[in-house]
Amino acid sequence: MRSIHDIGKIVADYDVYLMMDRGMSDNTREAYRRDLSRLLEWLAGEGTGLRDVTLDTLRLFVGDLNDVGIAERSRARIISGVRSFFRYLTAEGYTEGDPSELLESPQTGFHLPEVLTVDEINAMIGAIDPRKAEAQRDRAIMETLYGCGLRVSELVNLEMSKVFAAEGYLIVRGKGDKERMVPMSDTSIGEISAWLDDRSRLAIKPGEENILFLNRRGHRLTRQRAFQIVKGLAEAAGIRKNISPHTLRHSFATHLLEGGANLRAIQQMLGHESIATTQIYIHLDRSTLRRDILMYHPRNNIRIK
Repeated sequence: MRSIHDIGKIVADYDVYLMMDRGMSDNTREAYRRDLSRLLEWLAGEGTGLRDVTLDTLRLFVGDLNDVGIAERSRARIISGVRSFFRYLTAEGYTEGDPSELLESPQTGFHLPEVLTVDEINAMIGAIDPRKAEAQRDRAIMETLYGCGLRVSELVNLEMSKVFAAEGYLIVRGKGDKERMVPMSDTSIGEISAWLDDRSRLAIKPGEENILFLNRRGHRLTRQRAFQIVKGLAEAAGIRKNISPHTLRHSFATHLLEGGANLRAIQQMLGHESIATTQIYIHLDRSTLRRDILMYHPRNNIRIK
């Protein structure tokens, strides 16, 4: 297998391939290079090498694109470029397989993200094997993701000093290095408290003393590992939806809205700068929406049966 250490040379050779073999214009190649740089920078931030990239890694990358508000058409273009690059790596002998082969492109046009029912979330938590050493940690992770609506990056970097269990809230550092306060449910407080007992018995690595969620070796969890935990529990619960940690965040917002929470309050808890971003994550059943309109619009005299 060919060496993959000189990323700069590989990217340069790939650009020549796009020009000579694919016949792409300068503008199209520039777009491919820009999108590829986005992927490589993201992988560097994750500490993931090109040979370590898996389908789940790429799905997590695409989930982050969605999380920062990249439009569907732009995401589809980026995914197309990612597939092209990994096909090139495989054809040139840099990698043994193509992790992007089964990477799905978003459908153009408006569509709603997956949302879990409360029963499905309960089933995922119920699928946690109590015999495993990480069982309590995984319960705390699920309750924190769903109960607080955190991004996966916020979860894995959550600091113990930012969890105020007695007061019932935590502080997370979100996008743009901005902090926000998020209320905690009694259930999430209880599960985190139980996890702290298990955590106290770990040999914690230097520099990770204040990180809440750790692996068995005392390191903070990676986002990929959090993705795998959630995905594995969905499969164990027999849920066939396309699940990621972001699904729990979306479900958090959806269930709050359906329960009567104010959209502005949900915006603040999710850490969205724009209310328009929050609206993307809000799913309302059409029949429920129609019923609310008929019930509350002052000009509507239709009796609801």
